[in-house]
Amino acid sequence: MILLVASKKDKASLNIAKQLIVNHDFHRDSKKFHDNPVYSREMPNGEKAELIFIDQESVHTQNLIFPKPLRLLIFLSRHKSESGRPTLSVHTPGNLGEASLGGIPRRVSVSPASAMKEALIAMKKAQEEMNLKYEVSFECTHHGPSLDVPTMFVELGSSSIQWEDLDAAEAVARGALAAASTEKLYPTVLGIGGPHYNGKFTRKALNTEIAFGHIVPKYAVEELDAEMLKQCVERTVEPVQKAFLDWKGIRGADKKNLLENLLKIELEFEKI
Repeated sequence: MILLVASKKDKASLNIAKQLIVNHDFHRDSKKFHDNPVYSREMPNGEKAELIFIDQESVHTQNLIFPKPLRLLIFLSRHKSESGRPTLSVHTPGNLGEASLGGIPRRVSVSPASAMKEALIAMKKAQEEMNLKYEVSFECTHHGPSLDVPTMFVELGSSSIQWEDLDAAEAVARGALAAASTEKLYPTVLGIGGPHYNGKFTRKALNTEIAFGHIVPKYAVEELDAEMLKQCVERTVEPVQKAFLDWKGIRGADKKNLLENLLKIELEFEKI
């Protein structure tokens, strides 16, 4: 089963969920989840997808027990940044270091690289079709929860103005639905380096067959020991073929240790 999760404390999340119900055939189910309504639909492959509502913020769902078995968990979420840049984004949750916003320290969720790629493509297509003045981008792996099932966030940001934009919410809803619909597996890499929103990795995913699982930003590379690198590789749905290094987006002081750790776990790399 595929589960889409909307938080009642998140206006953008509720607006994305609304688009799924109004425009994408999610119908009220007979059951409830924690006294909240459940909506469902059958996917083209016959798999069931459920849309549930939770009472807490999505990043703080580490101990929430979700229905099982789950093939994919998709959180519908707002994105917030000081810049307020209009953004449609996707990423895997989890903590490369300390757990400052939910989840478990040094524990990342399982990354569904192909599903995230499909979400990115669908959001970009919607952004172009609706002429939305939004950036479409990968974000790096960050914040909670740290879950043992394939988990991703599709997000609408980055201020209250965008959270209320129903056209943008529809674009994110299409991204979520594309992720839920795909069964294709793409050649997958680990992304390392660059900013929180990595334009190089985003363009690579949009213009080639490559999918990205976990993405480690420049500011977190210093926390990447061999154990953490190995976890990012192993906690990806698809086999990770190599690491793509945003070489100019990695601090000189971190490069030597990074290459040594990649060698330790025997992961090939390519500088881009």
